[in-house]
Amino acid sequence: MSALGVSVAIIVFACGTYALRVSGVLLRARVALSAGALASLDRSIVCLLVAVALTSMLFDGNDFGGPARVVGVSAGAIAAWFKAPLVAVVFVAAGVTALLRLSGIA
Repeated sequence: MSALGVSVAIIVFACGTYALRVSGVLLRARVALSAGALASLDRSIVCLLVAVALTSMLFDGNDFGGPARVVGVSAGAIAAWFKAPLVAVVFVAAGVTALLRLSGIA
C-alpha cells in the first residue's frame, strides 16, 4: 500500500472515531436506554476486550504465539483479578513470559 493510501486510511478512521465520540455526547441527552440495554452494553464491552486479549495472547500473526506467551498473559490476568496495579500486572506477565523463554519454553 502506498503512503498516500495509508494516510487516507488514517484520516478516514480518525474522522470516523471522532464522529462516533461526538455522536455519543450529542445523543446521550436525546436517547434514553433501559437498564437492560445499559447492562448489555457493559457486557458487550467486556466481551470485546476479552476477545482482543485472547487473540493477542494466542496468536502472533497467523501462527500460535507459544506456551510461554499464554502462561505469561494468564499470570498477568491472575494478577489483574487480584486487583494488582496495572504496572504490576504488566511486569508479572512480561516477567513470567521472559523466564519461561529463558528456560527454553518458547
